[in-house]
Amino acid sequence: MTITVVLADDQALLRSAFRVLVDSEPDMKVVGEAADGDEVVSVVRATLPDVVLMDIRMPGTDGLAATRAITADPALAGVHVVMLTTFEVDEYVVRSLRAGASGFLGKGAEPEELLGAIRVAAAGEALLSPAATKGLIATFLAQGGSWEAGEEDPRRHGERLAALTVREREVLVQVAGGHSNDEIAERLAVSPLTVKTHVNRAMAKLGARDRAQLVVIAYESGLVRPRVD
Repeated sequence: MTITVVLADDQALLRSAFRVLVDSEPDMKVVGEAADGDEVVSVVRATLPDVVLMDIRMPGTDGLAATRAITADPALAGVHVVMLTTFEVDEYVVRSLRAGASGFLGKGAEPEELLGAIRVAAAGEALLSPAATKGLIATFLAQGGSWEAGEEDPRRHGERLAALTVREREVLVQVAGGHSNDEIAERLAVSPLTVKTHVNRAMAKLGARDRAQLVVIAYESGLVRPRVD
């Protein structure tokens, strides 16, 4: 099965480089490109790709607003957004994850990292780098991060946690710690399939699209406290 990809970046040269790389893979194909947020939303609606490589900073409508538009559209539920950023720790990255992005990747990543990120996102699996995202969110929250108008008040996540079972909370804490299903299964002495079931139920109850948002919710609800050295 071919993984379809849309490239969103205001730099044509960078889009061309990404296209050559992606199209060189037998299981991937670029089906569209865009130079700004409004254009990428239109292209995504027309092509229904598996993955969008989204630059955060673009002229006009930026990648953050475009991500919100994509993830808020029920018709695009199968589209996974991977944010591309120049900065490892960036307030916009956290807001992108809140908006429903599946993860983020530095523009300086190696080609194999980028291709691997596309495959992971397309499969709807774990965030590209759970440990890195955990550190990012912890740092942002410890610095007193806030949310903008249009974003859901993170404090509401605390109310939703009441719907989780004890085991689902335990699994959520482990997910926020950056652990894989296999690692969580070993830690809790259950099967990986059981862990996957708990993760899926937690996502459904908390309204999270994927593990990336579960990490955000775990921190913003106060279930897990950020530790910044």
